[in-house]
Amino acid sequence: MMAALGRTVLARQRMARLWALGDRSSPQSKTPGLVVTDDDFNVDYAPFSVSSDGGIPRTIQLESRAPFAPWESEDNGPTLSASIGHVLPPSLDEADAGEVASKGEIVSISWQSLNHDEELLDPQLKPHVVILSDAIQLANRPGQLVKAIHVIKNRFPGSLLWTPGIGGPDNCAVLAWFGVDLFDTTRVKQAESHGAVITWNGPRLAHENESANSHWESAIADVRSAIADNRLRELAQSQSLNSPRLVEHLRNHDKIISESEGILSQVVSKGTALRIHSVESHNEPVILDWVDFITNRYKKPDGLDDVLILLPCSARKPYSSSRSHKAFRRAINHSSAHEVMVTSPLGLVPRDLEEVWPAGHYDIPVTGDWTLDEMKRVTDMLDSLIERNNYRVIINHSGFDYESSLPVIDTRKGNSATNHAALEILSAAVSEQIQVKKRSGEQINIANFRSVARFHHLNDDWLDGIQVRGRFPRWKILKDGEQIAMWAPERGSFSIAKACVSLIDSTDSLKRIHLKPEIKWKGDVNLVNLESYDKSIRTGEDLLVMQGSQCVGLARASAPAWEWSSTPGRLAKMHQRL
Repeated sequence: MMAALGRTVLARQRMARLWALGDRSSPQSKTPGLVVTDDDFNVDYAPFSVSSDGGIPRTIQLESRAPFAPWESEDNGPTLSASIGHVLPPSLDEADAGEVASKGEIVSISWQSLNHDEELLDPQLKPHVVILSDAIQLANRPGQLVKAIHVIKNRFPGSLLWTPGIGGPDNCAVLAWFGVDLFDTTRVKQAESHGAVITWNGPRLAHENESANSHWESAIADVRSAIADNRLRELAQSQSLNSPRLVEHLRNHDKIISESEGILSQVVSKGTALRIHSVESHNEPVILDWVDFITNRYKKPDGLDDVLILLPCSARKPYSSSRSHKAFRRAINHSSAHEVMVTSPLGLVPRDLEEVWPAGHYDIPVTGDWTLDEMKRVTDMLDSLIERNNYRVIINHSGFDYESSLPVIDTRKGNSATNHAALEILSAAVSEQIQVKKRSGEQINIANFRSVARFHHLNDDWLDGIQVRGRFPRWKILKDGEQIAMWAPERGSFSIAKACVSLIDSTDSLKRIHLKPEIKWKGDVNLVNLESYDKSIRTGEDLLVMQGSQCVGLARASAPAWEWSSTPGRLAKMHQRL
């Protein structure tokens, strides 16, 4: 029988997680953390120690340095063991390795076994720890390290991942961003033997009486804090500048994530920001996902005139709360044109989607200069927007130089966007071009909500025939006089009422998960009661909860789909129960 290892996800960001080890109410340690060979580190930073029998193939023991299974014993434990098997270099991935690694509480995986060991596909195989045994070799082969990590994380999402020999204070943020949970002191000890230390910024000669361990402890603390605060991406990106190879790994990782589903977030917690502080950040997967949606699937709200107004962005989000955009709205003095903000790195942000993630949550330094890549992104998105929507004229107040087959009216004339003369030209252009009546406040809200539903849900059919009442910003959404939802500005999305669940079920407007038929659903969705799930689930999105063919309620995803096959703890939280 496999030894138990108590672990609970405290926080998550993309592929990185902050795990609590031991009793969930009083954890003894956390990860990311260290695997050590001595007692130089406190258990809070180093939850495990490792030993080996030195045989060929090797057998290792991973010993818990605190009671991580207190329900079994008050002593430290469990102790996990495994045979590593024969590990051949990644270049010999077609060769027969001979004896394979054992399959149990620890599983050792190499590049070769990823490609050839069919036992790894056994759905009953759910190890506590996975070791990427040839991580050192893979780190020196372009693209292979991040690919191997990604495959392992998706196959064993409930396991802790250790990549022996490659971690250090100078790269742990990057590796944690990829999904590595456990590091070791191999590189630090090698540096010590040469009179050097490895710091957050890389190796250097040690000062007199300088503690090498302090750099590890500081780095681990920074990474844990960054995961909890949803800022690990920025930390990893900053640390990647320590070496060209780390930048290469990060770029390859971004490509993999951009081509995968069930990893990104749909709705983020209040205070979360997408910090775009470098050109490297412009290809962050969440940005590419936004660009793809606006370019290929977005459609403008119904009921608008065929006039497109291009406006600049603002530092304050949502844009409409900024002083500059309040000035634009006064000058426009109409509600039936399609207002679209031109911004980097998102390219275009329609007014009707300005509150959703990531449009309402990004932060970028503004210099007024555009790179060629930025200009191409905006131009391509504008070309697509115009091609897929029936515009008659473009009023360009953005300052972005754009040419089109349609008439383009430049209202800036080289002035700043809030210049009095420029605002007067904008006002005159709108007055001359708009040919329909102003929309009422309710019509604007309904159009915006339908646009958000098309972005967040499978369709907007559940909003047919609605009315919007109440006060800004928490608008109430009613149908036939009954409240079915409320706009939640802190989420940039809807809070759906119980009365709406059956309606959404009938219109097939949300993704579905299925619970085991014999279990009475009382709270969280977890591995105990889950039967099947949609493989594209994103963190924060609402889900229809099914038992058999019957809809029993609504849940909100706490974890993205890649984790749902074997991650212990809450996967989704009950939101409404019928």
